[in-house]
Amino acid sequence: MLADPVGVEASPRPVAQPLRVAQVITGLSAGAGGITLRGALALDRELYSTAILAAEGGTLLDRAEDAGLEVIRLRHMSTGRGVYPWNDGRAFKEVASHLAAGDFDLVHTHSAKAGALGRIAARRVGVRTVVHSFHGFPFHEFQSPLVRGGLRAIERWLARRTDYFLTDGTVVAAEAVRLKIAPPDRIRAIASPVDENIAPVSQATRREARRLLGIPERAKVIGTAGRLNGQKAPLDMVKAVAGMGRDDVYVVWAGDGPLRKKMERLIERSGLRDRFLLLGERKDVPALLPGFDVFAMSSLFEGLPCAVVEAMTCGIPVVATAVNSVPEIVVSGKTGLVAKPGNPVSLGRALAYVLDHPREAARMAGAARSHIGSRFLPEVLGQDLHEAYEIAVRVSSAPVLSTATAVAVR
Repeated sequence: MLADPVGVEASPRPVAQPLRVAQVITGLSAGAGGITLRGALALDRELYSTAILAAEGGTLLDRAEDAGLEVIRLRHMSTGRGVYPWNDGRAFKEVASHLAAGDFDLVHTHSAKAGALGRIAARRVGVRTVVHSFHGFPFHEFQSPLVRGGLRAIERWLARRTDYFLTDGTVVAAEAVRLKIAPPDRIRAIASPVDENIAPVSQATRREARRLLGIPERAKVIGTAGRLNGQKAPLDMVKAVAGMGRDDVYVVWAGDGPLRKKMERLIERSGLRDRFLLLGERKDVPALLPGFDVFAMSSLFEGLPCAVVEAMTCGIPVVATAVNSVPEIVVSGKTGLVAKPGNPVSLGRALAYVLDHPREAARMAGAARSHIGSRFLPEVLGQDLHEAYEIAVRVSSAPVLSTATAVAVR
């Protein structure tokens, strides 16, 4: 039985009822939030009863509620990547209270902050099974060795409180095993599903997308979607385009975030004000994709980004930085081009090549659609989650195996 933070025991539930699952994520927005939502919706509702716990203000919260999922808006969960002791402490108590009151059998955490607070809270209130998804790692090569080492140590400590791990992509899973964050028998690489309403690029969809964007049909357009934050390195994108020295190229960025003001200043200084469009948050990104000549991603770290898969599904050529699991789908010279992360010159060179060689770009876009195939459909993720949850429940019910897990990741 589960005990809540004030000592009241949760009542046992009949075996015939669905497994109660709590999806705990920092913010339910595009990217990891989209994967979380599509996974929750893909689970068989006769087998699973799912609640999503996320910070207020997530762009997908209303969509989750409209789809019939239980949504718990967390008032104290901060979406920033920093550590805020006072606020994070209140967020921990809030999450623990909801987990205890919800009588959950399994807690599935996502992202760094919710991954830490959610896993500790789940163990504190006695949830039987804990699963964590890595949508990329919170540490990366652009941090100082001290910060990077500290974050790795925290993840190893949290791993001893986790029954099973999921990752976006095989490379991320391999890294988790190599770094002793997860044992090889308790981790699974899963699909990062995309919406099924992505129309393939055509003359008609391209014309409509250009109309929505307000960009001439003959212009060259580099497009992307993502948060304007340090992970996505939007300033590198501005520098890459400025370094190309071309006046026939427009750039479209769908998304918002804390670096917007800094980005606007750099765009102005670079003389790109009239050709670098910051669209803010958009819910119609699939409709905009056909208007791009190339989809670009400048991130410093990722898991396996849904935005890239969406662009490939649409039939748009892709240039992306070679980070984490990205090269699994952006196979250099075959399904797209990869650039060196943190290097605007490398990114600009790759973008210029795709724009100047449309036949090569079209060949790579066609190969990309074949390469991703049906791997990224929601039902594939639903089956992946079902199988992973079954293993996690078995693991958490076997004390000897749980001890083995703790030893394996040390």
